[in-house]
Amino acid sequence: MPDQQFIVLARTSSRGKAIAASGVLATLVFAFYAISWQTGNMLAELTSPSQPDARDVSNLAVKLAPSDPSTRWLAAANEKETFTPESIETSTRLFEDVVRRAPNDYRYWIELGRADEQAERADSAELAFRRAVDLAPDYTFPHWQFGNFYLRQNRTEEAFAELKRATERSLVYRDQVFALAWDYFGKDASKVESLAADTPDVRASLALFYAVRSSPADSLRIWNLLSPEDKAEHPQIATTIAKGLNDKRFYRQALEFSKQSGLDPDAAAETVTNAGFETFVGSDESLFGWKVLRNDGRLDIATDSVVKHSGARSIRFVFRGYSKPALFNLGQIVVVEPKQRYRLSFWVRTENLRSGGQPLLQVASANDDAVLGASQPFFSGTSDWQQISIDFTAPENCEGITIRTTRGYCGDECPIIGTLWYDDFTLARQ
Repeated sequence: MPDQQFIVLARTSSRGKAIAASGVLATLVFAFYAISWQTGNMLAELTSPSQPDARDVSNLAVKLAPSDPSTRWLAAANEKETFTPESIETSTRLFEDVVRRAPNDYRYWIELGRADEQAERADSAELAFRRAVDLAPDYTFPHWQFGNFYLRQNRTEEAFAELKRATERSLVYRDQVFALAWDYFGKDASKVESLAADTPDVRASLALFYAVRSSPADSLRIWNLLSPEDKAEHPQIATTIAKGLNDKRFYRQALEFSKQSGLDPDAAAETVTNAGFETFVGSDESLFGWKVLRNDGRLDIATDSVVKHSGARSIRFVFRGYSKPALFNLGQIVVVEPKQRYRLSFWVRTENLRSGGQPLLQVASANDDAVLGASQPFFSGTSDWQQISIDFTAPENCEGITIRTTRGYCGDECPIIGTLWYDDFTLARQ
């Protein structure tokens, strides 16, 4: 009896060992194929189709992971790099193999569409692009690719129907679509706007687009279609447009954006901002307020609450041997009407002001810096408040003027000493 039990145990042990060995073997086989597949996939992911050894790498990747669509994609993409009729045909067949292995990946259908188009199979390409859109209807990229395909086929209406979908969710593609339409339709704003979805984000982007392309009237028109609440959601766009239009010297529209963005809330056309220096002077952000350049320790510019013509403050220049030949340390841009005649008036006071080249006030075109008018040099010594006026006409090309202090030339080293005050600027049509 004990011998029979031993035989049964031995047989059971042998069977268990066989099962264990089979399990180990299966695990090793699975691990081999898993590692092989992962290696092939990694090679396909990390290899550019245009690199010199891409063909060899793709062949190895396919051997390691023959059922992985990414390895087949690398082979197809590499084949397409050759640009011969034979390679185009081969790459198309390979891309067809890719989509058979991954029929629900819209990216591979786009690649097939490109390959079919390159092989001059427009009907097949259209089907491939349409399949990509069907698989990912809410993604921007398929619509962008499909729209460009239609555009290359001269099917404009269908092209821009797809491209309009690309503007809805992506700022990057939105700008590209607007730029494409702007160039394609010869800067026709109505055509561009037909592609813009009726949403605040898209309209704000379109306003910025027009500003960048030096179309300030269109930019302001589109921006003003937004509600105050929608404008408040895009403060940075308004600020960017204001600064951009100001840099391009579109002062009239820049002023409107500057007011709405909060950079210059009190500024107005044909009006000197902060004319009596009652509020802060010298904000770096302001575009249409007083700008103060403090670049020399021998000249101090600041508001004065003790000496003033009216109100609570004036602005004071204190010269301590300032000797530079140029003096543009206080200025402001004011929006004006082209070909309109104006009178700029202001009050000035001096105390112990002496120099061979006295300060004076100048009006220049902000569009081309041409001098339009200037005062006489200010009084030497000490003088009480006196009103001075400058008459000038804004040229046809002039949307803005610069009011600035300068000085008479008396050499490269000609010091000024003493104090000068300004107050109560006014600008009026003549």
